[in-house]
Amino acid sequence: MGEKAAGEEAFGKPVKYDPSFRGPIKNRSCTDVICCVLFLLFILGYIAVGIVAWVYGDPRQVLYPRNSTGAYCGVGMNREKPYLLYFNIFSCILSANILTVAERGLQCRTPQVCVSSCPTDPWTVSRSELSLTVGEVFYAAHRNFCLPGVPGDMPVLRSLQQELCPSFLLPSSQVLGRCFPWTNSTVPKLPGIPSNASITQGISGLLDSLYARDISVKIFEDFAQSWYWILVALGVALVLSLLFILLLRLMAGPLVLVLILGLLGVLAYGIYHCWEEYRVLRDAGASITSLGFTTNLSAYRSVQETWLAALIVLAVLEVVLLLTVIFLRQRIRIAIALLEEASRAVGQMMSTMFYPLVTFILLLICIAYWAMIALYLATSGQPQYVLWAPNVSLAGCETVPINASCDPLAQPVNSSCPGLMCVFQGYLSTGLVQRSLFNLQIYGVLGLFWTVNWVLALGQCVLAGAFASFYWAFSKPRDIPTFPLSAAFIRTLRYHTGSLAFGALILSLVQIIRVLFEYIDHKLQGAQNPLARCIMCCFKCCLWCLEKFIKFLNCNAYIMIAIYGKNFCVSAKNAFMLLMRNIVRVTVLDKVTELLLFFGKLLVVGGVGVLSFFFFTGRIRGLGKDFENPHLNYYWLPIMTSILGAYVIASGFFSVFGMCVDTLFLCFLEDLERHDGSLDRPYYMSKNLLKILGKKNDAPPGNKRHKGGTRP
Repeated sequence: MGEKAAGEEAFGKPVKYDPSFRGPIKNRSCTDVICCVLFLLFILGYIAVGIVAWVYGDPRQVLYPRNSTGAYCGVGMNREKPYLLYFNIFSCILSANILTVAERGLQCRTPQVCVSSCPTDPWTVSRSELSLTVGEVFYAAHRNFCLPGVPGDMPVLRSLQQELCPSFLLPSSQVLGRCFPWTNSTVPKLPGIPSNASITQGISGLLDSLYARDISVKIFEDFAQSWYWILVALGVALVLSLLFILLLRLMAGPLVLVLILGLLGVLAYGIYHCWEEYRVLRDAGASITSLGFTTNLSAYRSVQETWLAALIVLAVLEVVLLLTVIFLRQRIRIAIALLEEASRAVGQMMSTMFYPLVTFILLLICIAYWAMIALYLATSGQPQYVLWAPNVSLAGCETVPINASCDPLAQPVNSSCPGLMCVFQGYLSTGLVQRSLFNLQIYGVLGLFWTVNWVLALGQCVLAGAFASFYWAFSKPRDIPTFPLSAAFIRTLRYHTGSLAFGALILSLVQIIRVLFEYIDHKLQGAQNPLARCIMCCFKCCLWCLEKFIKFLNCNAYIMIAIYGKNFCVSAKNAFMLLMRNIVRVTVLDKVTELLLFFGKLLVVGGVGVLSFFFFTGRIRGLGKDFENPHLNYYWLPIMTSILGAYVIASGFFSVFGMCVDTLFLCFLEDLERHDGSLDRPYYMSKNLLKILGKKNDAPPGNKRHKGGTRP
């Protein structure tokens, strides 16, 4: 007893009884005001960055390709010409992959022109056509692929020398707004094209595997025919999630028992299977000494030591789990009772189940705002054009100022330098916004992490306030506030914006550091230094553990903020001390809840997935004409959409339930420390919890009622 008291003293003294405490404090003041002011100033700066990005950015530079004159394809005068054609695409694809060329736009040293459609037939200029005019070879044959403004009476030879018209055309398909040739096309044998060049090398089979336009049309058709049934599947997921949570009030005990016995059974079967494999390999004499060291990990399945090691590990897990169930059965019963109480709380406040929709909308706004800022900032700056020629050593090019600035709308068509063009070089980086572009992007990334974590913190604190008002209602449901969720939402925004911002900022900094380490690790993947990789893995593991700990601490701090209205640091300290004084109960409840919610997600997602598979593949018959499965190009598309939507819905509902369990657990621990069951200090916990703990509230003498009466 002395050691237990000393241990409790090390983690703070138990909470003292406060006769005025009746649940979440109503008379509270603003907390972490400095952090609140900093957060609001940061948001104003975030808005200013968005305005600057909107003023100086031009997302058309990413959304639409540009031709050699700098005009956008598919916009303005080129509205009827949405695709970009490269005269000699081999000058692009031999130096970079196709997606890089698409992203870099005009940074490809070949003329480019906007066209209404990509070429469908192969064509190469012949010797006899060199003496004809552009109108006869190109315009008369509906080959409208020359640069704008090329006269029809210009000789073809001259147009090719000045690269005003293409010397060959290949059957192409549009990808990312660009015309890329088919991989089975024959490479023409012309000057400027290496003899060993192949379209497959440049495009890497992209069009064979993608066919982006056809796939997008088919996907759209499938969604158009199956959207109604997808909504039905999502509705089924919503109903299953609600039923699972509400039925936990009746099924929590048997369900947890079944899950524990099932886990024990799986481990027992694993032990049996490992023993059988070990016995067979032992009798056959298959040992690791005969195998030796090998990098082929599958070869270790054929040696007896592998199965013996697996048998020992599974046996240890089986014994640990069995001993845990035996010696911690009382705490498991408490965890089950808290799960039942959480289900009851959710049933009393059904509006809390739909609060994740508010969080989802706010998160969508935060992510969309950051994405728009990043896009506009990335496209800020005016494009720069310079003079360029394929061969500056030719006659007539000596006096041309190569790399000098030029106007792309005034192409030097009459220049004496063959192939002289005004080409795109890059975006102007001398302006104030362009010089600060990196800093503005960093500001935007910090804004994304901070606002997203703040929104998540807001949801946790609001739900904690609502569920705490349920627990600390002495006579349920009579003493539960009329609108607990709305009251908690207003109270949180009014008093604790700064505290939420403080916790969100700490978590955001850790997450940003994790992202930086992931980026560095990605860049160092080719390094063969095992020591450096080991150190990097250690850092990543430590940061992952730190992030998990901060999330756990923040969640419990928000619960204490919602109840007592104190600042973040004090709330985090009190929550941590309270949990450490009951560390065994915390561990048992966390694992039982995690196991139960995992089973719930598996039930909802698996049920919707199986139902969707049988319906969309036409394996459910006899439902009538109105319930026939639609005819689809890709039946897996609505199935995967239904499964993903079911997972999102189940995660949203079960996150509310998990927050309810955590809140009620902290309230339960404080209830045990504050009260003793006397008339002046009665317990607020349910009768089931009182029965499990072997405690009870003293009955009031006579017919007098205490604190509004006894609970039903």
